[in-house]
Amino acid sequence: MQGFTAAPHHDVLALVLQVALLLLVARALGEVAQRFRQPAVVGEIRAGIILGPSLLSGFFPVLGNWIVPHTQVQGYLLEVVSLFGAMFLLLITGLETDLQLIRRQARTALGASFGGIVVPFATGYVLGLYIPQDLLARPDRPIVFALFLATAMSISAIPVIAKVLMDLNLMRRDVGQAIIAAGMTDDAIGWMLLSVVLGLAGGEATNMGTVGLAVGKVLGFMAISFTVGRWIVRHTLNYVQDHAISHHRILSLVVIFTFAWGALSMALGLEAMLGAFVMGILFGGMPRLPSRVFHSVETMAMAVFAPIFFAVAGLKVNVRSLAEPRLIGIALLVIAVACFGKVVGGYAGARFLGGRDHWTALSFGVGMNARGAMEIIIASIGLSMGLLTQEMFSIIVVMAISTSVLAPPALRWTLSRVRIGQQEMERLKREELAEDSLIAGVKRVLVPVRCRTSERRSLFRLEAELIQQMRERNAVAVTLFTVVEECDRAGSEEFLARVSESFPGTELTRKVVEGKDIAKAILAEAENDYDLILLGAPASSDGREELFDPMVDYLLRMAPCPTMVVKGRLGEQNWPPCRILLPTNGSAASRAAADVAFALALGDGREVMVLNVVEAREGGRRLDLGGEEMRRQMEAARAIVDQLCIMGEALGVRTQTEVRAGANPEAVILELARDGIDLVVLGTDLRPASDRLFLGPRVERVLNNAACPVVVMNAS
Repeated sequence: MQGFTAAPHHDVLALVLQVALLLLVARALGEVAQRFRQPAVVGEIRAGIILGPSLLSGFFPVLGNWIVPHTQVQGYLLEVVSLFGAMFLLLITGLETDLQLIRRQARTALGASFGGIVVPFATGYVLGLYIPQDLLARPDRPIVFALFLATAMSISAIPVIAKVLMDLNLMRRDVGQAIIAAGMTDDAIGWMLLSVVLGLAGGEATNMGTVGLAVGKVLGFMAISFTVGRWIVRHTLNYVQDHAISHHRILSLVVIFTFAWGALSMALGLEAMLGAFVMGILFGGMPRLPSRVFHSVETMAMAVFAPIFFAVAGLKVNVRSLAEPRLIGIALLVIAVACFGKVVGGYAGARFLGGRDHWTALSFGVGMNARGAMEIIIASIGLSMGLLTQEMFSIIVVMAISTSVLAPPALRWTLSRVRIGQQEMERLKREELAEDSLIAGVKRVLVPVRCRTSERRSLFRLEAELIQQMRERNAVAVTLFTVVEECDRAGSEEFLARVSESFPGTELTRKVVEGKDIAKAILAEAENDYDLILLGAPASSDGREELFDPMVDYLLRMAPCPTMVVKGRLGEQNWPPCRILLPTNGSAASRAAADVAFALALGDGREVMVLNVVEAREGGRRLDLGGEEMRRQMEAARAIVDQLCIMGEALGVRTQTEVRAGANPEAVILELARDGIDLVVLGTDLRPASDRLFLGPRVERVLNNAACPVVVMNAS
């Protein structure tokens, strides 16, 4: 058995120099492209073209000896680095693929995607049949080449489309979401088509048998991925997140699965990029995946690997080889057919199948016309698989650059003529108001459970209701967590199983941990990327010094993430909480409480009373209720409650405002709480205290004397 040997020193030296130079020039020209409001990918491809045989390496062979690989080993080494870039790009595309968004915009997205796939595929296939044979890498299999070209013309570039929509502040508009959804559907179908074509390319001949085998491989791979694969990903993510302690454990897991699934797809005769794309979709659908992992992958890919990949693609382009009338004519024809197919197909699908108006439908066509990164990846695959000659590879890259340059101004022009409707305007206003919402950002919730307290189950209705409202905004994963002695484990697991019935439709994890230090165990669990801890407290402190009880007080002081405490017992008379009292003083803490109150009030027959109590004393003196100073304070208080009222109504919550003056604000709150209020929601920041939880005397008086349950939201 031959031992492992390293690549020759000179080849490794050439690789290190190539990576440094390609990354430097790609990032620099990408910056220039962005300053001219073009996608960075355009500049990054130009970097390879400038450094490659088209310009510098062609005119100065001495430089070319170091920039362009000249040995088989050098080519392999640079291709491996380039492959990493392509896989990370497809991983990001998968992570950004929002299946819920595609479902919400299903009719328009599927209509535009259908037209945007069928028409370009048909026109690309016909064009491929008439490409001169001397431009075919395998003249004996023209049908495979035509299918490959047709597939390449069917792909869209989500990053380019998304960049234009973000520049125009249209990403959250209905038309923007529908265009993104259509592009996502295009990419998913396009990659499946590509896998089928590549399966045909690997066969001996094109017939019904090889077509069926290729389609079967793709469908089998997708079926395994979205059943067994999803199960493996979910349980592995849960295990690593709960038991591993490394800060970067989830990032490593995502990368491991990406390459493992890429290897699986290659073992089936498909492309590694398909495995990366599918793994991105699977991880993107996991509520427990921290957002920082996506940002880490995006940073690693877009800052390092993607620019190198695009520069390597440009390095393979030889523009000088196209400098003859015939090839220029073919390149222009390919660009024209590509633009025609996408614009007409996307327009027809959105207009006649999606039921959109003229300008909106045209926006789909011109937006989906951008090929960008995806086209370069496909062209690189075709070149490496021996399906493209160097000339056809260069032509396809030029087409990708041209459509990416044309799409932004065309999309800006059409979208400027798309009108916004009243319903959409209201939705955008709600999203703008909820942009900084604490509840909207919650994806993972920890619910510690005391199994020995059976009455505790009555509080889960409120917690389950809140989590249900969170799920309306984004996917939420809940962990029911308890700490017990070893002998209590079976009973605890049974109790958690009963409690889990309160959370139907929620991704739920039940954890029973053996130990004696309950608080330490809960805090250790809370370190595992949780966004919120939900705690229940006894209805009465029974004269104890602690505000809630020693355990809850300690957890509130030491928790590494926002914490919510429910104090009190919910009965049938105040469930569901139809009238919610929200005391506010305009602070960030009361804004966090407003997020909770409005989330709980989403439903028929529910309302929130926003209260501001102006203290009728200042500096130890009693203020004149009819005086100028009191008038100014009352006006400021009305402005505070009116602001939250606007927020509540924009979210679809019936909101009432109340401004009162009183020497004792907590007395006013308690008085209102006795007058038909079902729930009080308080926002607070922890205050320094020596050995006990201290939320302020007024908050504590309300907690200890309220006639109804109280929710305390601590966002600090």
